[in-house]
Amino acid sequence: MLSALALCLELAHPLPSVPDKLCSSVKLEASSATSVKGHAILQRDVSAASEQAPKRRVLVLGGIHGDELSSSSLVFHWIEHAEAMPADTYWRFIPTLNPDGMLAKRPQRTNANGVDLNRNFPTPNWQRDAVSYWTIKTKRDPRRFPGNKPLSEPESRYLHAQIDSFKPDIIISIHAPFGVLDFDGPSVPPEKLGRLYLDQVGIYPGSLGNYGGKTLGIPVITVELPNATKAPSSIEMRQMWLDLVRWMSAHPAQTSAH
Repeated sequence: MLSALALCLELAHPLPSVPDKLCSSVKLEASSATSVKGHAILQRDVSAASEQAPKRRVLVLGGIHGDELSSSSLVFHWIEHAEAMPADTYWRFIPTLNPDGMLAKRPQRTNANGVDLNRNFPTPNWQRDAVSYWTIKTKRDPRRFPGNKPLSEPESRYLHAQIDSFKPDIIISIHAPFGVLDFDGPSVPPEKLGRLYLDQVGIYPGSLGNYGGKTLGIPVITVELPNATKAPSSIEMRQMWLDLVRWMSAHPAQTSAH
């Protein structure tokens, strides 16, 4: 198995605005989980040095869909911002939940089993609703196949376990290319992050927003970047980070049902 740095460099190769030196600076570590093809799922924890416990725990992830390259790029840069601008927060960053999809010869939305990981979470009535939605609404679009059962994939099981053990107060899931913010769950949503404005587009059976926000009662911010293959500018990524931290400061963490 590749070392965490070697895998980071391999993942960074197709990503926009992620030079090799960024892999060294963000210091990703291999989790205990691996993808279908055996790639380690990388993560990084950042917590402000403080004698007191952090006010909140925040889980940030990108690359659920392997063809949304900019989503992983943003997480890489946000790790640097978290280190440079400590907040009273314990951050857990997962830049690429779907390494197999991203490392495919042509990056693909699904994992190596052809499953859309963002339809594979155990929302209520999954067997009825997820399969029905895929069959009727998407006309069996292979890019949106939810799997044969919830949590059928090692990548979704890993994230499910992370939510259970890390117990985040907020989940931030980064996607592309719709150019909006979506929000599920309790609390007041952010009106904007950088140039992205709130436009709640609904929920899908088996999606992380549905599972985290509706089933578990954890606020889930879904960041939809405007371009899947081009990262926002460094100025824009920083502004999005500042807007996020400002929103969190104005809305203290709530005790969720999970």
